[in-house]
Amino acid sequence: MTAEEKLEVMRSGKWHYGMDPDIGEALRPARVLCHEFNRMNPELEDERHAIIKRLFARIEEPFILQSPFYCDFGTQISVGRNFEGNFGITILDEGPVTIGDNVFIGPNVSIYTIIHALTPKQRNEGLMHSKPVMIGNNVWIGGNAVILPGVTIGDNAVIGAGSVVTRDVPPSVLAVGNPCRVVRDITSADVVSDDEIVEFS
Repeated sequence: MTAEEKLEVMRSGKWHYGMDPDIGEALRPARVLCHEFNRMNPELEDERHAIIKRLFARIEEPFILQSPFYCDFGTQISVGRNFEGNFGITILDEGPVTIGDNVFIGPNVSIYTIIHALTPKQRNEGLMHSKPVMIGNNVWIGGNAVILPGVTIGDNAVIGAGSVVTRDVPPSVLAVGNPCRVVRDITSADVVSDDEIVEFS
């Protein structure tokens, strides 16, 4: 089986032995680009953006991504417009990770797509498979949250800081905790009134 065929099996979600030299070699470009990005002066915005555009399958301007940032392949990550990613985000993208428009991701958030075998023998042999993660539009994920494989987060949802998201989250809700659970809907009552807002002149 060719290296590309092995990667296609990995992306497909089928069980496979992932500790393979070809897959290991395919991880190298993202490690090099992440290292370059993470050591680059934050004032070099154009150069930093160029690295992320090379790394990701797709990311639309405008976007902000702070360093450090870590991922496995990058080529499985697709991001919409107005993305804001804070310090220390990790995306393990053996499976596809799709992020919509206007998404805020807080510091030290981790997004995982890989699932290892539960039994020690098979796990030690490298048996694993992937499940995609989908994050909708207008989502805010609080700091130190963990998004597990196969999860879909609906449009306009808010995930509380420190949550571990083990199952799908519907649109327009506040969800928090470990495991993450829906607390309530987000409604018009959550709109900040004009008289509470300080306008900068």
